[in-house]
Amino acid sequence: MRSTSDIVAATGLAIGGAFGLAGTFVGSDALRETLWTIDGVALVVATALLTMKYQRLGNDCVAAGFLTFLAGESLLLAGNAAGLEASVPSYVGGISLWAAALVMVSAPKTFALWMRLTAVVAAALFVVSVGMVLWGAPLLPTSAPLPAAGYPFLVLTFIGWIWTLLRPGR
Repeated sequence: MRSTSDIVAATGLAIGGAFGLAGTFVGSDALRETLWTIDGVALVVATALLTMKYQRLGNDCVAAGFLTFLAGESLLLAGNAAGLEASVPSYVGGISLWAAALVMVSAPKTFALWMRLTAVVAAALFVVSVGMVLWGAPLLPTSAPLPAAGYPFLVLTFIGWIWTLLRPGR
């Protein structure tokens, strides 16, 4: 039987992935900020629960990774209402922490290899995006190909985490 925490975490990851991707592609500033706020809150709740789960299981690196993701998502939430251009500093900090978190969660063999690979690809794309912004490239959170190319890999990683939480016979 699945725990309530696992179901809530899986739901938060699903909402975060869906609303986050949707927010990247909408034209309306107000709708994007609304979708990203819902996405951010859902991911903070999910990663808080995952931090507790993996800490109780004694998997400190994975737990710390989810806690780091929570910190990054909180930075993203803090800048969200400022609009795309004004949010760039908190965005860069947030995706930097996402990248670190994805590597931390993926370093141990806790999750299936394909999930760990999608996480590392997302992390690499976010690190390149951060470097570009720090070196003067005028990237926004919605810019393509970067950082937007990292989002599908992040969502695939979320799908893997959801599958891990909800799969039968675990």
